[in-house]
Amino acid sequence: MPGAAYHALIRTHHITSRKKIARLKAAAKQYQCYALLRSGGIPGVMYVRGSERSNVQKWVDTVHDLRYKDYQLAAPVHAALSEFQGGGLPQDDTKVGYLEEVATVKEMATHMEARGLQSWWRIAMGFIQE
Repeated sequence: MPGAAYHALIRTHHITSRKKIARLKAAAKQYQCYALLRSGGIPGVMYVRGSERSNVQKWVDTVHDLRYKDYQLAAPVHAALSEFQGGGLPQDDTKVGYLEEVATVKEMATHMEARGLQSWWRIAMGFIQE
């Protein structure tokens, strides 16, 4: 299916190490994934998306190998289905090999809503029940 993507969501206690973030940025480039991090405080949240399931899983494995405190795979690698009509992701949402950081959970939620992933995000974060 054209535009098919896989994604995952990870929660940690915090994301502050610039050295670890640099490793995640390099992994995003290596595995041709887009990563969005809520860094700088508690909690740490990481969203990753890519067109190859195996590459998204390798990025998730990289995070796991960095031994973040309270690592939780909140939403394992799975096909990304947008809430937008047609089930695809927005056309401008095609960044690959790129890591972006936001400062707040609210900002991260705004990014998820813009991608049509608000319900998925809220369930994965434990804000609502399925």
